[in-house]
Amino acid sequence: MPTDASPGHEKNADQIAYWNGPSGQRWTDRQPVQDLLLAPVSDILIARAGAERGERVLDIGCGCGATTLALAELVAPGGSVLGVDISEPMLARARQRTPAGVPADYALADATVHAFDPGRFDLLVSRFGVMFFAEPALSFANMRRALRPAARIVFACWRQPRENPWMMVPLQAVYAHVPKLPQLGPEDPGPFSFATEERVRRILGEAGFSDITMEPHDVSLDLAIGRGLDAATDSALEIGPASRALEGHGPDVRAAAKASVREALAPFVRGETVPLAGAIWIVTARA
Repeated sequence: MPTDASPGHEKNADQIAYWNGPSGQRWTDRQPVQDLLLAPVSDILIARAGAERGERVLDIGCGCGATTLALAELVAPGGSVLGVDISEPMLARARQRTPAGVPADYALADATVHAFDPGRFDLLVSRFGVMFFAEPALSFANMRRALRPAARIVFACWRQPRENPWMMVPLQAVYAHVPKLPQLGPEDPGPFSFATEERVRRILGEAGFSDITMEPHDVSLDLAIGRGLDAATDSALEIGPASRALEGHGPDVRAAAKASVREALAPFVRGETVPLAGAIWIVTARA
């Protein structure tokens, strides 16, 4: 963990290293296009969160600050947002893009063990920031202590891999050239670790939350961000599971994989866009 952060939970060490290494920097470098790519998800999440003027909001896994800034607009004046993340490069970008006077602050911290001010927040929000905890029930119990009684939580997480071709189509194309990624167990942290409704309900229940609901939403995600097939191919290979599968492989393998990904994405081209389906849960509960 970076030296200016609060200590992290030992079982989250791999995730902390990952998001503070080259992968975290790649996400930071991609911030403008990533915000555009995930805007359909952010719009659903922010609308469902229903943040109101004067509320105090906790944004978990805030990354480069897109949701933090959107929430800050809604709670001002009088309210505030605290964005929490384990990634130093992403938080540096969030701070950099936060205008003076906007009621948003940031903490470099592991939400599993961070000493939040008890009973401070009215609302907890997260866009894909809660699926990477090694012991998620412990993490959510710690976050619940930061919430006032009956405070609400609203977060987005991915549904099953097969329902998310925007990630899986490029990955399957890459698998023609490299070994498959290690199979994750049902309790292992990862992008799809909250895909199962039964598991999410169990985790939140063990952490002390009630009134749990899970709403499925289908979204269309333009891998090209309106910039054509080549941009979509590059996007698919820069982050996400296809990028992970190619780690450590040489330029010849990468070039062959890139050609396969381009071929796999070509049928989805619509003008300068390359839209593929995504599938999320919007999870809500009360502290």
